[in-house]
Amino acid sequence: MSDSSVIHLAALLSEIRACTACAAHLPLGPRPVLQAESSARVLIVGQAPGLKVHRSGIPWDDASGERLRAWMGVGREVFYDASRIAIVPMGYCYPGRGASGDLPPRPECAALWLDRILAQLPDIRLTLLIGQYAQRYFLGATRKPTLTDTVAAWRDYGPARLPLPHPSPRNRGWFARHPWFDAEVLPELRGAVAAALRK
Repeated sequence: MSDSSVIHLAALLSEIRACTACAAHLPLGPRPVLQAESSARVLIVGQAPGLKVHRSGIPWDDASGERLRAWMGVGREVFYDASRIAIVPMGYCYPGRGASGDLPPRPECAALWLDRILAQLPDIRLTLLIGQYAQRYFLGATRKPTLTDTVAAWRDYGPARLPLPHPSPRNRGWFARHPWFDAEVLPELRGAVAAALRK
């Protein structure tokens, strides 16, 4: 990776972290949370930071993150090594609460920043698409009618992309109803992550 690429990505991340494009719509104000370095091999695309992550400024710094790291078979040291794992959600700031959980990610982030940041991540070998918003953006017309159908069809999107449900504790019922996820998808996920991170 050239020094100019590293400098360009650092400047882009600084620009993103100073973004106030949708400040009027954010109940707690803007605090973009993401991590990336040009050498990253794995890209995690989730929804948007929750309240705890907004407060800490650390991506996936909550119970969902604990489950996600367990799914991936990595500890915090690897997970938060931006030179290995990039974390770029569909929305970078906490969107606030709705009737049944957090609101959807603000659309401004993807429109303003996503293509620009993806262009600075040339070494990505595996992209984890967590939740319907990431799957809709990255899979387009190949996405199935429901998130469950899309995750069940994970083989259709490999080896470079893997659709996943959100690891939120709120989704315990989903995991219980779909035991094939633990049995089939998680071993594949762990193997794919290990392979992507291998030098």
